[in-house]
Amino acid sequence: MAFTKILIANRGEIALRVERACRELGIATVAVYSDADRAAPHVMEADEAYRLGPAPATESYLRGDLILKIARESGAQAIHPGYGFLSENADFALACEEAGIKFIGPTAQAMRALGSKTRARQAADKAGMPRTPGSTEALASLDEAYEVAEQIGYPVMLKAAAGGGGKGMRAITRREELASAFTSAQSEAERAFGSGEVYLEKLIERPRHIEIQVLADEHGHCISLGERECSVQRRHQKVIEEAPSAVVDEELRQRMGEAAVRLAQSAGYTNAGTVEFLLDDSGSFYFLEMNTRLQVEHPVTELVTGLDLVHLQIHIAEGEPLPLKQEDVQLRGHAIECRIYAEDPENGFFPSPGRITRLLQPGGPGIREDSGIYEGWVVPMDYDPMLSKLIAYAPTRKMVVARMLRALDEYVIGGIRSNLNLFRRILHDEDFRAARIDTGYLDRLLQRDSGTEGEASAEVKDAAIPAVLGAAIFETLRGDGAARTAGTASAGGWKLQARRGALRG
Repeated sequence: MAFTKILIANRGEIALRVERACRELGIATVAVYSDADRAAPHVMEADEAYRLGPAPATESYLRGDLILKIARESGAQAIHPGYGFLSENADFALACEEAGIKFIGPTAQAMRALGSKTRARQAADKAGMPRTPGSTEALASLDEAYEVAEQIGYPVMLKAAAGGGGKGMRAITRREELASAFTSAQSEAERAFGSGEVYLEKLIERPRHIEIQVLADEHGHCISLGERECSVQRRHQKVIEEAPSAVVDEELRQRMGEAAVRLAQSAGYTNAGTVEFLLDDSGSFYFLEMNTRLQVEHPVTELVTGLDLVHLQIHIAEGEPLPLKQEDVQLRGHAIECRIYAEDPENGFFPSPGRITRLLQPGGPGIREDSGIYEGWVVPMDYDPMLSKLIAYAPTRKMVVARMLRALDEYVIGGIRSNLNLFRRILHDEDFRAARIDTGYLDRLLQRDSGTEGEASAEVKDAAIPAVLGAAIFETLRGDGAARTAGTASAGGWKLQARRGALRG
């Protein structure tokens, strides 16, 4: 069945990304929005737009009943959930199926088999995948936690069974820490996911986080599209992603890809999904979890494979077979993605909602920006503070780092704070340039930098000057005082005077 109209059950950059793919395929789009997003780009770019409700997600983007009602009223044949919100909600996927509306993603059955981390670990065992030692069911009590920890040996990691993003996760190095960690992890998991179930696994120290993108059609065919390196994380949340990994060779890539495909096929998985692994120093990899949706970082895979994952998602949902075989997948070049957030790294990563008063977006060869903002847009405080994703592509990793730094220097977001300067710090760091990274790398870098009261190195400050200068020029021409630019302090004193002098000269 060829779709003629798709509803996008999401907001921000991912809703706009899906709309663009639909337009390229000649498919009409239906946007939904909360009161906070009435003037958002994804609303203005859609063919039709419908109000969901007030700003809180529980009254808008998480209202599956309202979204299905709008789909029926608008005549949409399918719903693309993007990521977050309802994208991994098996009940919503089933409700779509019962309503005769195609959910662009896996079936509810496959989602239930792989969406819970404990059930996914059980599925990994059935598929013969290597995984970290530990429990495959939620812990029934603290006594059981003690028992499992003694069996696998400290250090261990407590994790929420129902979610991710670092919520409900606690690292425990000795027995005395387990009781308090167990209580706090359960409480945090309950608040974040509505389920306090937690499980315990062996802590792999200083691992790399490597994930494999898979695609599966509804005819039994499944392929892997190579790996993404997601080791640059802050408190278990990804900050920078790249493809391919600097440490994964062709033999390891094939073994990890085959394991990921085996898991997907054993669960009857269809559409796009990501199997995540931990990789230790010896080259051994361990199953971590499966994300049963499109990932935030999918653009880096698109750039190195030359494939459009959203196009393929839609074609799969229409019942078409995969247009390529495993041997057709070729990785070319290198891509890096930076997640641009409205937050202040110099102030504990405090959120920075508000009006964007100045916006200069980067461009040029090898630069892609997936954005959901514009100059004058008010960033709401009700949702994840992601503003955009900045992606660079080049033939080599060294070149793509240089290209990303150039793009970061062109990027100016005025009126709010952002994490742009954080990426300059990372990309100038010698360990990152040498790919000496693991999941604890960024926390160590931030801890090291905190010893200088949050000040970046002179090299990084110099690298940030073009962005500050760009904002200073525009603010000076506008005549409304000192410049404000994302991720840097307001330009003032002799620096601003010097730049004004440069304008006159």
